[in-house]
Order: sequence, then C-alpha cells, then structure tokens
Amino acid sequence: MNLISNNNAKSIDKKKKIAFYLQDGVEVLDFAGPMEVFSHAGYNVFTVSKTKSQILSQGILKIIPDYDIYDAPKAEILAFFGGNSSMAIKDPEVIDWVRSYKDVQYYFSVCTGAFILAEAGILKGKTATTFHDALDELERKYQDIKVIKNARFIDNGNVITTAGISAGIDGALHLITKLDGIDAARRVAYNMEYDKWTPGEGIILSKDNPYNKLMNITELEVFEGQYEFPDGSKLEIKINSRERALYTVHKDRYYPLFFAEKDKFFNVKGDVTITFMRDVNDKISGYMLSTTKDKFYRKLL
Repeated sequence: MNLISNNNAKSIDKKKKIAFYLQDGVEVLDFAGPMEVFSHAGYNVFTVSKTKSQILSQGILKIIPDYDIYDAPKAEILAFFGGNSSMAIKDPEVIDWVRSYKDVQYYFSVCTGAFILAEAGILKGKTATTFHDALDELERKYQDIKVIKNARFIDNGNVITTAGISAGIDGALHLITKLDGIDAARRVAYNMEYDKWTPGEGIILSKDNPYNKLMNITELEVFEGQYEFPDGSKLEIKINSRERALYTVHKDRYYPLFFAEKDKFFNVKGDVTITFMRDVNDKISGYMLSTTKDKFYRKLL
C-alpha cells in the first residue's frame, strides 16, 4: 500500500503552455525551480530569448532557447526571471514583444524578473515584490507599483511576482494550486521532496484564494492514530500542519494522503482509495481499502 489524488488532474494535452523568457546571465534556480514544478505538473514549458543564440546562465550553464521573440508560439502563461534582467529591460524590442504578446492569462516573475513586467507596464497599479536587494530600486523606479517587502509571493489575480531565487518554487506551486487544485501542488512538492513548502505563504490579493477550502486541523485530528496495516505491521496517521493535510508513516517512510470526500482519501499514486469507518459514537474505528474489499483494518491507538 503506497500511501496523490488524480481527481483534480487534467490530461497533459489540456495543460497550459508556459513561455519562459531567459536572458543571458539569467539566475539558474530562478527559472530551474519553477521549470521543475511546471514540468512535474504536466505543463508544456518552452524557452524564449531575444535570439536563438546560446545564452549562459550565471556563467555556468549553457542554454539554447527553443524560440526567439520573432517566432515564439502563443502561451497562456508568460514568465520572467532575475539575473541580468537589465539586459531585457533596456532592450526596446524585448519590451515591445512583452507588451504585444497575445492571449496571456497569467504573468509570472521571479526575483528581478519583476522589473521586466514593470517596464512593460504589466505591473502598473498593482502590488509586487522582487529580490530583497532590489526592492528599493523597484519602488523608486516604478512609483505606480505598490512594492511589498518580506513576501514570498504576491498574487494580483493574473499577475504573480515572487521574491528571489527559491521563492520562485513557492510561487509556481501557488499557481499550480490556483489552476489545478491543492492536491496537484502537493503531489509536485512531494515528488520534488520540497518538504519546506507552506501552502499560501504569500500575499493573495485575488478573490480566487485556493486555500479557503483546506480542511482545518480539528477536522483532521479524528483520523490521527495507529492502525493495522495489511502486511501485519503498524501504520501511523499524522497531521501535516503546514499543509493542513494528513500523511502516513510506515516503516520510517512518509506518504501524503489526499482528500477525496468525507472520510475518503487517495494514496500517493491515486490508485487506492482509503475509506475510514466510524463506530456508533461517530469515532474513527479503522479503514478499508479499495484494493482489499471487505477487509477491515482496525485503529489501534
């Protein structure tokens, strides 16, 4: 029994396309972290630069862009990243391309990639954040933007900006949560072993807050305890307070559980349903598995 729900998952061919604009000198983790998140979630990610010439990320990683700004296909999400972002900001052709890019549903930036959105007018009248050493410059240079400090990410609705480097992973997981649901984002975080993620740890100014429907801790407490396991060993169910969700511990391995409906959860692969059973006093007495019908596993403690 490998204890991620597929109930919110969409087929890959229905996933949105994401254009990552990369400039020479771009910060590796700025784009690589979110790229990992979106690719794990099944999105179609492609790279764009001013030209198709090789660019060098932090003087280390050689990258050949998929497209240039003249032949890049449409994408529903347009993303920008820090590391020599002034190269893009000072290039009128790049900024004109950003402004003219059609049918964008979401803009996303990491670190000083926010300056590219600001220069193109995308952040005008909005609230934003950026890398901690660049916050004052963003505030000084673009006075029509409300700059917030000490925020992992800021969600304006269709524009999401994040702080520096690793914060881009949080912002990308947040966007996955908005688009596909919390279970999809938890699945990605688990697969990436990003066990420090706190869902919603940012400033959400949009009306579509995806964390409002998360179960509260008191709702989860009834499931905590020690249970029988099919192989005769013992299974522990605990609460992940950061994610406001359940997880299991079996033979020193951690597995997240994914909420389906009242008293029903999915395992990590999404192919097993765990149905908790209640006694006459409405207390959890054990569980049953979709793979071993009619077999009841008792709650021990």
